[in-house]
Amino acid sequence: MIVKNVEKKENNKATFQVEVDSAAFEDAVNKAYLKKKDSIYIAGFRKGKAPRAIVEGMYGSDVFYQDAMDALGPDAFGFGIDDAKLEIVGAPTLDDMKLGDDKTLTYTFTVELYPEAVLGQYKELELEKDKPEVTDEQLSEQLESVRKRNARMVPVEREAQMGDTANIDFDGYLNGERFDGGKAEGYSLELGSNSFVPGFEDQVVGMKAGEEKDVNVTFPENYVENLAGKDVVFKVKLNALTMPEYPELNDDFAKDVSEFDTLEEYKEDQKKQMLDAATKQAEGRYRSDLMRLAARNMTAEIPQVMIEDKVTELVRNYAQNFGVRTDDIPREKLAEMLGIDEEAMNQTIRPAAESQVRVEIMLKAVVKAENIEVSQEDGDAYIAKIAEEYGGKPEDLTNFYGRDYIIDEYKKEKAGDLIVSTAKDVPGKKLPEDEPKAEEKAETEEKAETEEKPAKKPAAKKTAKKAEDGEEEKKPARKTAKKAEDKAEE
Repeated sequence: MIVKNVEKKENNKATFQVEVDSAAFEDAVNKAYLKKKDSIYIAGFRKGKAPRAIVEGMYGSDVFYQDAMDALGPDAFGFGIDDAKLEIVGAPTLDDMKLGDDKTLTYTFTVELYPEAVLGQYKELELEKDKPEVTDEQLSEQLESVRKRNARMVPVEREAQMGDTANIDFDGYLNGERFDGGKAEGYSLELGSNSFVPGFEDQVVGMKAGEEKDVNVTFPENYVENLAGKDVVFKVKLNALTMPEYPELNDDFAKDVSEFDTLEEYKEDQKKQMLDAATKQAEGRYRSDLMRLAARNMTAEIPQVMIEDKVTELVRNYAQNFGVRTDDIPREKLAEMLGIDEEAMNQTIRPAAESQVRVEIMLKAVVKAENIEVSQEDGDAYIAKIAEEYGGKPEDLTNFYGRDYIIDEYKKEKAGDLIVSTAKDVPGKKLPEDEPKAEEKAETEEKAETEEKPAKKPAAKKTAKKAEDGEEEKKPARKTAKKAEDKAEE
């Protein structure tokens, strides 16, 4: 193959031609014949036994040309970008495919190129790092949470109150007829949890064990289609009633929930754990803000296809968090399932995607500018570490992603480390407000209020909020190592 007429154009695009010689084309034609011959019937020959010349004589000499051209295309494209050393993004466009009289085949491709970045300041950036504290109020809230988790449920003989757990049977009717998913027996419902249709729990309050009652509710407009906005009746029976009995905060409590002998020791440990977690979060925010600031200082014309690919990745990640298998589901369908409308897409997902892409481009430019390399030994250790973190095997990781990809991600991580190590913690210096942080832009859309209702429904819609995951340098090798193991097992 020969690559010719490589021409870089505006908007990060390039065109090039790949010429395939007649011998290679003839070989592809013959392979096309061999692939199809078993399905060809010619009078006088058994099916699949007609010679190629006979088939071409009957159907035309070019009968296998298109199949040959289609088969050669991917190899020609791959050869072209390698030979011309083009780093592309997105899918290529085949502009032309021309077969000459001498059976020389010429493809013309158009591709979008990875953007050329001009770095701005990325060392010695100045931003304030949050210095978290744990207040007495926060510690009290944490201890109260532990108390609630260790509560003992005790039966009560009285009318139901908010905070009680009611064991109920219920049977739902729409227009006098039962509807699917509206019936259950022995269901434990925490009154006041707002886990049922609005108004349902309020009407259980006041019932006594053994009592039966009709509960009238109206499903929200954003519920499943056949019940949305409908008035229904639930026939409810209260079987039993329990209430939580919380342990006292004392030394015995500390001994029950921890390895400590006194409450004071336990409180100190909880405070330390809370401070450690808050400090780690603050360091993560600081790193993320530094990456965004360095990316903002960079000049680059970002192809739209990179942003759209990142949008798709974010939507798929959200869906996977909710246990949805995304393999064959289009992005638009996934967004609909998650309750992400076009407004949410434009206000939260797409800005976060663009920010992440800018960070990735910036980090790659820093790797090049700083000539960051990874030795074979360090690369092996990095891959082993990630595999161990996710319970996988190094070979599964490299087989799935490819070693080069993982090492490139490691280099970008080291570039991020460089930016952080040279940064200055300057009190009062915040990320400029001309580009709000992702968490500030990602206002929570209307949440589905019907996650666990008497009638079963599809997974509750979740809107895209705080699209900050991965806003700093992307680390797919870390985040998706488990996928590699799962894929390998398949």
